[in-house]
Amino acid sequence: MNQPPASGTLFGHPKGLFLLFSTEMWERFSYYGMRALLILTLVAATESTNPGFGMSNGDALLLYGYYTGLVYAATLFGGLIADNLLGQRKSIILGGTLMAIGQYTLFAATPHSMSLFYVGLGFIIAGNGLFKPNISAIVGDLYPQGDARRDGGFTIFYMGINLGAFIAPLVTSSLGESDAFGWRYGYLAAGIGMTLSVVIQLLFAQKYLGDLGKVPGRIASRSAAGTPTPLTKVEFDRLRVVLFLFIFVTMFWLAFEQAGGLMSLFASEHTDRMVGSFEVPAGWFQSLNPLFILMFAPVFAWLWVKLNAMNKQPDAPIKILFGMLLTSIGFLFLIVGVFEMQVNPSAKSSMMWLTLAFLFHTLGELCISPVGLSLMTKLAPVKLASLIMGVWFLMPAVAHYLAGFVGAYSDTAGDNPAVVEFAASFGVQAAHAGLLVVFGGIAVSLVFFAVVLWMLSGTLVRWMHGAERMQS
Repeated sequence: MNQPPASGTLFGHPKGLFLLFSTEMWERFSYYGMRALLILTLVAATESTNPGFGMSNGDALLLYGYYTGLVYAATLFGGLIADNLLGQRKSIILGGTLMAIGQYTLFAATPHSMSLFYVGLGFIIAGNGLFKPNISAIVGDLYPQGDARRDGGFTIFYMGINLGAFIAPLVTSSLGESDAFGWRYGYLAAGIGMTLSVVIQLLFAQKYLGDLGKVPGRIASRSAAGTPTPLTKVEFDRLRVVLFLFIFVTMFWLAFEQAGGLMSLFASEHTDRMVGSFEVPAGWFQSLNPLFILMFAPVFAWLWVKLNAMNKQPDAPIKILFGMLLTSIGFLFLIVGVFEMQVNPSAKSSMMWLTLAFLFHTLGELCISPVGLSLMTKLAPVKLASLIMGVWFLMPAVAHYLAGFVGAYSDTAGDNPAVVEFAASFGVQAAHAGLLVVFGGIAVSLVFFAVVLWMLSGTLVRWMHGAERMQS
């Protein structure tokens, strides 16, 4: 007999949600702790007191784009493996173990061996591919179809992601940017966090999740006669929604993921980080996004449930549209920061503009990421649950890859006379022309895609066939 998840609720949600919250929290501590160090480690001079690998900004941003793109692209294969072979639970354990190995490999590699560093990145890519789509799919399985708590549940789960992401840079950057310890000890701390994630899942999953996620989706979807059931027209239509949203959500992630690349360098090189005699570590700015998530996620979770009770909750495409517009506003603050640097050759941007950018990017993220995670579980057929979640994470994969090129362009745009002339018309120096063009171009593009999504939203809602409204 199959063991069901633990009965009863905690704060109105299944108890298993909070186990998954804890597991994901430590996994994200590991990932974001490492991400806060990656660019800075790559560009740190080889002969400095805290040596790195001595890459140029452009080359480091490209490598960052390749790596983060592959991290999320691997989720497509992880979803396939879980749906057809391992099931979600085994995939989570195997993926977490591979990521822990990867972090410890980065610890061993830094700053002496770039080849070994690549091996560590490879382990993290493979591990994330198995871990990320499957833990998110199980969150959706905790709720029956049409349960109004599901969006709120994903928002709470998202708080777990961001609690880990908030703590991580404070620990790993404090270690990694310190001459007394060095970059490698930040990666060691990330490895310890990942190990805790795996241990928590091994100890408590059976008690709180029962047999949920143990059987591969393709097997679970077989009919009583033992044969796979074909997709229905409604299921095909819902998959069309996923494909259409791919374009818009990818554009959002392209913008949002400048945080770990170009915005990280902006914090390090162009932001006045002095508070009295203390210089704020550049990596600490990576904690702003998760801090704002923790502050505002409960508000959004309450808001969606409240609007649903009033029958006024916006459909998912409209939420995504608002998220893109809010993110665009965030880039306008970065543009203000670029203009502030034009006062004199040594002027830097105030931390206020970077902080406001992270705030509005976060508000945009809350309208898109947890909502999208929830939507994928509503639209996906049972047999394709982990695969469709992998498709969701393929969106940031493509975006990360493109974001690397967009960010790297800011390093070479000053060599383009047309760009320099355009920036000069706004009173911006050639040295900052790339920042103006990239930040401004992203802001305008987000508004354009939001308008197109608004025009398509009615069709997308029809193709969803009431997936957000159905009751079990």
